[in-house]
Amino acid sequence: MWNRIKKFSVKKKVCFSIITILVLFIVFAFTFPINKYQDCKVNGNSGIARVPKAVDYKRGKLKELPKYDGNPRKLWQMDLRSYDLSELDIKNNLKDLMYADFDSKTKWPSSLPKGFDINTIMEYGKNPGLNLRKLHKKGITGKGVSMAIIDGTLLTDHEEYKDRLKFYEEIHNDESSADMHGAAVSSIAVGKTVGVAPEADLYYIAETHGKFTLSSLVTGFSFDFTYLAKSIDRIIEVNKTLPKEKKIRAISMSIGWDKRQKGFKEVDAAVKRAKAEGILVVSTSFDQYYNIDFCGLGRDSMKNPEDFKSYKPAMFWSDSFFKNNERFNPSKNIMVPMDSRCTASPTGTSDYVFYKQGGLSWTVPYVAALYTLCCQVNPDITPDEFLKSAVDTGNIVQIEKDNKKYNLGTIVNPEKLIEKVRK
Repeated sequence: MWNRIKKFSVKKKVCFSIITILVLFIVFAFTFPINKYQDCKVNGNSGIARVPKAVDYKRGKLKELPKYDGNPRKLWQMDLRSYDLSELDIKNNLKDLMYADFDSKTKWPSSLPKGFDINTIMEYGKNPGLNLRKLHKKGITGKGVSMAIIDGTLLTDHEEYKDRLKFYEEIHNDESSADMHGAAVSSIAVGKTVGVAPEADLYYIAETHGKFTLSSLVTGFSFDFTYLAKSIDRIIEVNKTLPKEKKIRAISMSIGWDKRQKGFKEVDAAVKRAKAEGILVVSTSFDQYYNIDFCGLGRDSMKNPEDFKSYKPAMFWSDSFFKNNERFNPSKNIMVPMDSRCTASPTGTSDYVFYKQGGLSWTVPYVAALYTLCCQVNPDITPDEFLKSAVDTGNIVQIEKDNKKYNLGTIVNPEKLIEKVRK
């Protein structure tokens, strides 16, 4: 009898130990971050808290050119960034190459397909389009106006925006080298050749909205928007120290959130605080805070970005547009360029990268920077006045497919917009 009791007690202890280990492992998997996160702050309201290194994709020679299968929802099918293609015969691969992403470090073979002009594609891609460069030549560049971006780790010394970057901090940010996202959105906003507002001042906070844990490998990244809320509040705090003529007029955040996600209440409250300070807060949750929304336009990479007729539905929502065109309300949506953009690359301070397919991430800084142009010519303009004017002055473009005409929606017309809001 005693031996039975003893054996049962041992088994019970073993089971308890196993359960304890499993519980601790689960807690560890869901809470302990894989990456290190840090806060880096400047003293005062200006300065660069850290200078991240350029990223090295560590890609060598490509053995075979990938194929594009026609499905835009399969991302990065033709990712040629930083690959060596020099030994490939790609003269007959024009169709695939017209969907390629590539950068300054991509090595090409000596012979390319006719109609695939790398330099033209990149130069067209750098152009913000819609005749914005005509406004730039007239001195309407966002000069004297400030905007903020909250995004990933930034290559702070890239030639596109280093002279515009007045402030760089990190809040709960991954201790990594520069990422592709931050360089892209910054150059779209204030880049000297790529940007909508090439002389606006930029205040930037690098932030990671959540933690990568072991469980993320199975369940996916778990969002926590409390860190984004802290970043918004930091922008508000800095803004209060700036003189009236240097105030931050817009915040660009290429992310969205909903009530089911952790930190929703915090980020929602922070956005409302920023709005109360007169700041236009642009995110992919824009329609939750303003009575309007925006979306992105597609463009064949060899078509002129200045011509309104060059644009069409962006790749990722093209099918939805043609199937459900009646739900697109031109009075409630504005459209800006998104696909076929060439931006600053995180691989080097003078490197560029062409993205055939964009996402809403690229439209957010475009809209925010467009507002800074309006603030330059009319410092008293409000976000609501800007948005109404953007709709009122936009071009409603029709496109044709299968002998049927469709209203593409209201494409912003920067020249008419500035003329309307000018004080």
